[in-house]
Amino acid sequence: MHLFDVYPLFNINIVRGQGCTIWDDKGEQYLDLYGGHAVISIGHSHPTYVKRLAEQVATLGFYSNSVINSLQQDFAQALGKASGYDDYSLFLINSGAEANENALKLASFHTGRKKVMAFHKGFHGRTSAAVQVTDNPKICAPINHDLDVSFVDLNDIKTAKQLLSSEEYCAVIIEGIVGIGGIQVPMPHFLKELRQACTETGTVLILDEIQSGYGRSGAFFAHQHVGIKPDLITVAKGIGNGFPMGGLLISPLFKPSYGMLGTTFGGNHLACAAGLAVLEVMETEHLVENAAKVGSYLLEKLRQLPFIKEVRGEGLMIGLEFDQPIKEIRHRLLFEKHIFTGVSGTHVIRLLPPLSLSLAQADTFLEAFVEVAGQPA
Repeated sequence: MHLFDVYPLFNINIVRGQGCTIWDDKGEQYLDLYGGHAVISIGHSHPTYVKRLAEQVATLGFYSNSVINSLQQDFAQALGKASGYDDYSLFLINSGAEANENALKLASFHTGRKKVMAFHKGFHGRTSAAVQVTDNPKICAPINHDLDVSFVDLNDIKTAKQLLSSEEYCAVIIEGIVGIGGIQVPMPHFLKELRQACTETGTVLILDEIQSGYGRSGAFFAHQHVGIKPDLITVAKGIGNGFPMGGLLISPLFKPSYGMLGTTFGGNHLACAAGLAVLEVMETEHLVENAAKVGSYLLEKLRQLPFIKEVRGEGLMIGLEFDQPIKEIRHRLLFEKHIFTGVSGTHVIRLLPPLSLSLAQADTFLEAFVEVAGQPA
C-alpha cells in the first residue's frame, strides 16, 4: 500500500528533536522555525513533556472519555487559569477542524440560524468555513454542507455590519491572526466593532485561535491584544505539542445538555497528560513572554531588510512577503542552511518556531536569511 499523495514532502527523514533543533537519519542538524504548522509549542522532546506521557502510559495508557477522567478537569482548570477564561467551559476533541465544526454546530443550535460569516484568506481546517487560499479549489472543500457561508474581506467592517443586520447569521468565525492566508493581522478597531455588531444582532463570535493561540502571538490568545472576549474559542496545534488534541472554550452564554456534542477520543488520558505538560512548561519557562520578546526582536530586524516587500505578524507568528516567488529562498534555507520554514501561497514565507526559540537562534536565522534572500542565487 502507498500513501495517498496529497502533501508535498521533502526527502528528509527526521528521527530526533530537542528544543528548536532536529536531526535527520544521516546525522544532519536543522533549526526548526516551523514546528509542524505551529504544533510544537514548548520544543521537541521537552523532558517534562516526555516524563508526563511516559508516566501516563505506564499507569493506564490510552483510555477514551467514556468514564470519569479527572485529568480532564485538571486540564480545564489549568487552561482556564493560563488563558484568563476560567469562567468558560471546555469541550475536548482531537483536532482544529473538529473544534471549528463543533463551534459552528453549537452556534447554530444556540441561535436557530444557518448562515455563517467567514473572511477571505481565512482557513478553518477542512470545514464549512474554509475558503480557497491556494490555486487548488479542492484544498478547502467543505465538510458540513448544512450551513450557508458568506465570505467577507478582512477588516471590511461596513460589509460585515450590513450582512449581520439581517439577523440571519448564527456565527462569525475569524482567526486571531490569519495563518495559511499569509499572516494577516486583523485591525484592532475592526475586531472591536465586529464584537459589538455580533452582540447587537445576537450572532455568536467564534475566534479561531488554532494557529495564533497558545502564546504564539506574545499573548495567550491573539485576540487578547485587542481586549475583546469572543463567545467561543477554538484551539488545537500547540495545545498538545504534537499529540493530537483540540478544544472548544465555551462562554457561560451556552447551556449544555446530554448528547449536544460528542467525541470518541477527545479528552483521553494521554491527550490530557500532554496538555497539562504543555501548560506547566509554558508557565515555568515563561514561554508566552519569550515569544513576545524574541518575536519583537525578529520583527524589528526583519523590517529593516529592504528586499522584503512586507513583514507581518505578532510574536512568533511571522509572515515575510516577497515580490517574487519564494520557492528558491525556502529551498536554499533548508538544503544550504539547514533551516526549516513554512510558506503561504507562492510569495510568503511563514515562521512558526517553538515558543522557546532563543535570541541566539533568531540571530542564526537572520544571518542565514540575509545571505540567502538578500542576494541572487
